[in-house]
Amino acid sequence: MNERSTSRHGFLYGAVILAYLMARTTAFAHIGGGGGGLVSGLSHPIGGLDHVLAMVAVGLWGAQLGLPAVWLLPIAFPLMMAVGAGIGLIGIPLPAVEVGIAASAVALGLMVLLEARPPLAASLILVAVFAVFHGHAHGTELPAGQSGLLYSIGFVIATGLLHACGIAIGAVHRWNAGRVMLRFAGAVVLAGGLFFLGRSFGWLA
Repeated sequence: MNERSTSRHGFLYGAVILAYLMARTTAFAHIGGGGGGLVSGLSHPIGGLDHVLAMVAVGLWGAQLGLPAVWLLPIAFPLMMAVGAGIGLIGIPLPAVEVGIAASAVALGLMVLLEARPPLAASLILVAVFAVFHGHAHGTELPAGQSGLLYSIGFVIATGLLHACGIAIGAVHRWNAGRVMLRFAGAVVLAGGLFFLGRSFGWLA
């Protein structure tokens, strides 16, 4: 299998994962009538492009960094996101949540664009801090009358699948053309993050 073909397969696997996630949450929403919070949790992360960009970028960056980061980053993010969600569910405010979410896409996109390789601990801290902002946003948006536990399980699963999408796409990193494609993807995430950052400050409509 040549380099170009393998690169296409990596992107295809990522797209299939993302499409599967979206299809399943849509199907459950029609069949299950809300799932007591589980379906809401599954669908919530993919309802905001700022969330999607950051979560896929975690997988992309992990793939660039290789072992053990490729597994540790996607584990650290949902764990700390659950902490942030808990803070939000009990009503503890967190300042500048939307700014933090947008900044996460900016920072993670920049890491992928530059193919940055900081120490593993620094990478984990960066991901963990931003995960708290994402989790808090999810926690404060729990639909009325639905289970906080099922809702949390749902968005953690959805987040893991988005990370898996990024990792699948990031598998092309082992080839030269794939590395260029990933850095371009990082630029797209960065641009999206800057857009959402501008909106969070009211600079853009």
